[in-house]
Amino acid sequence: MAKLLSCVLGPRLYKIYRERDSERAQSSVPETPTSVTSPSSSSWDTYYQPRALEKHADSILALASVFWSISYYSSPFAFFYLYRKGYLGLSKVVPFSHYAGTLLLLLAGVACLRGIGRWTNPQYRQFITILEATHRNQSAENKRQLANYNFDFRSWPVDFHWEEPSSRKESRGGPSRRGVALLRPEPLHRGTADTLLNRVKKLPCQVTSYLVAHTLGRRMLYPGSVYLLQKALMPVLLQGQARLVEECNGRRAKLLACDGNEIDTMFVDRRGTAEPQGQKLVICCEGNAGFYEVGCVSTPLEATWAAMSYPDVSAVILDASFDDLVPLALKVMPDSWRGLVTRTVRQHLNLNNAEQLCRYQGPVLLIRRTKDEIITTTVPEDIMSNRGNDLLLKLLQHRYPRVMAEEGLQVVRQWLEASSQLEEASIYSRWEVEEDWCLSVLRSYQAEHGPDFPWSVGEDMSADGRRQLALFLARKHLHNFEATHCSPLPAQNFQMPWHL
Repeated sequence: MAKLLSCVLGPRLYKIYRERDSERAQSSVPETPTSVTSPSSSSWDTYYQPRALEKHADSILALASVFWSISYYSSPFAFFYLYRKGYLGLSKVVPFSHYAGTLLLLLAGVACLRGIGRWTNPQYRQFITILEATHRNQSAENKRQLANYNFDFRSWPVDFHWEEPSSRKESRGGPSRRGVALLRPEPLHRGTADTLLNRVKKLPCQVTSYLVAHTLGRRMLYPGSVYLLQKALMPVLLQGQARLVEECNGRRAKLLACDGNEIDTMFVDRRGTAEPQGQKLVICCEGNAGFYEVGCVSTPLEATWAAMSYPDVSAVILDASFDDLVPLALKVMPDSWRGLVTRTVRQHLNLNNAEQLCRYQGPVLLIRRTKDEIITTTVPEDIMSNRGNDLLLKLLQHRYPRVMAEEGLQVVRQWLEASSQLEEASIYSRWEVEEDWCLSVLRSYQAEHGPDFPWSVGEDMSADGRRQLALFLARKHLHNFEATHCSPLPAQNFQMPWHL
């Protein structure tokens, strides 16, 4: 009975990876977690073939999921329409709830029939046995066997959780490196007390923000989370996943989990560790870490949070990244919605990349796309509206506050405004930047005061010296790439970030 319940609640299975020579022996293999062979150079994949009962039940549930997805996305407009038409009265809601309850019972019965179909399939029973064993004991052997299957990723065992200690020092009671919350509370205005009356006054706005964030907001911010889009692209996604599994020896791991939701996949080596032997762990956004054969997270928020939380990260590369979501959200929303948009982002979708990146102590490289149409607040041709500029400035101002005083900040803004490499070089040479002198100043300070930021270097320096040092640091932390937001980044543009 327990196995049947697991089949009812289990994830959808897409593909099975196994060795060519193991096909004949598959039927005679006992149903234990240790019976599955691992992918190798001779491995091949095949689509999982469900039995008729599972196949038809799954089709019904998929159709119901599509209708639910459409209803979920359009729910704010639907509620507004029903309210205007007077359909939200008690006389209308009670009969509707009866119909909805009957439909849910029918769908639960279909889900049970799908579970029975899975339970009669030896392949799925073997898969669910391995999955349960991995959830109980995340040993390297269990993960190796689970990598033979491609299934709904939300059921993959969580390898690291964001509440875990980020270092041995913290686990022993030392100071925490997790200094920035993913969702920070809305700051109070000066002279405003957080009383019960104020909370009641804010309640309608908070409810509205929650509904907007969890219906339209998250789908606009993360198009990949839309079920309809996932359904349409599923064949292409499965092909891409199959190629990645072959290239990475089938080793997958869930890198982080934030508030119970998976963030992304990290490819690791055969030893089941997150740092391949002889290589450093580098985190890149936009999925570009394949060139380094190291860990990868797909968005700037995930990259900066992982770097802030795990001090063993050796370097961070952010491609086409921004500092804060609020200016970008205000760009695409009506001006009359400014208060609602700001409150919704801060409370539910707060991508505070700059704040998190400033908590990281290691080398950083920012790649700014000069024709980026996504993270500019005006038009792609206006390079100064690219929020990557603000990310660089906030990082440098945190790490080198004396250097990035008025003179340094002004000259870096001029350098960021350059529209070509020739103009950049002209600004760089105009201030006669002596790189050897800049390096000697930074190395001397590091040798005397240590590597931890922020640094007070530049406080006894002339204005020209601060300008030179500011330009030198800006050039070391940011590289330009003439392309739009989604253009593939050539391999030659990948390089390790600068460090002393």
